[in-house]
Amino acid sequence: MGLMDKHAIIEKNATLLLVGSLLVVTVGGIVEIAPLFYLDNTIEKVEGMRPYSPLELVGRNIYMREGCFLCHSQMIRPFRDEVERYGHYSLAAESMYDHPFQWGSKRTGPDLARVGDRYSNAWHVAHLTDPRSVVSESIMPSYGFLKDTPIDVKDFSTHLVANRRVAVPYTDDMIAHANADLAAQADPNADTSGLEARYPKVKIGDFDGNPQQVTEMDALLAYLQMLGTLVDFKNYDEAAGYR
Repeated sequence: MGLMDKHAIIEKNATLLLVGSLLVVTVGGIVEIAPLFYLDNTIEKVEGMRPYSPLELVGRNIYMREGCFLCHSQMIRPFRDEVERYGHYSLAAESMYDHPFQWGSKRTGPDLARVGDRYSNAWHVAHLTDPRSVVSESIMPSYGFLKDTPIDVKDFSTHLVANRRVAVPYTDDMIAHANADLAAQADPNADTSGLEARYPKVKIGDFDGNPQQVTEMDALLAYLQMLGTLVDFKNYDEAAGYR
């Protein structure tokens, strides 16, 4: 019986064909995936990247809860038109602490990977409250209710602990000061020396214009104003990392 005849046996037997296909896919998957567990440079670390501050992490949760990622991606592709419009293309390291990442699958609105510091807090509040007041062609719904919704967190340290279990490098010090750091970031009069030491380049201030309480608007703006600001691309070299 020739080799082709043996192959015909598999083709005529659905069970054998299914088992054979599963074996091939399994072996191929192991060959591709297994080495990644032993490589230290699967994602090149980039200077400046850090875990989210507690307030930024709350804002990111709100961002996902409201489905913002369905219309706004956070992945600038290395194409000239995208780089000219949005800024430096996205690096894998910029998503290394995202669970899940916010790359997105479509863009109804612009990419937000570099939105941090592009607009003032007041602009963001106006845009989120009444999108068409600042962008006439916007089809985004209003999120004004975020200004009236205080953050109700009894112990946010547990969220940092959960993230540390999936390899986000939150330290014991970060976890111990989670609740205090969350409140301090939205209070321009607070002592933020510890917060700034734990989270370099953190944005501090009364984001939503209401210093009386920390709201979901504060958290969302803290997250948005951080996006794309941690890596110093003026000193970044694609071939050698930093120059």
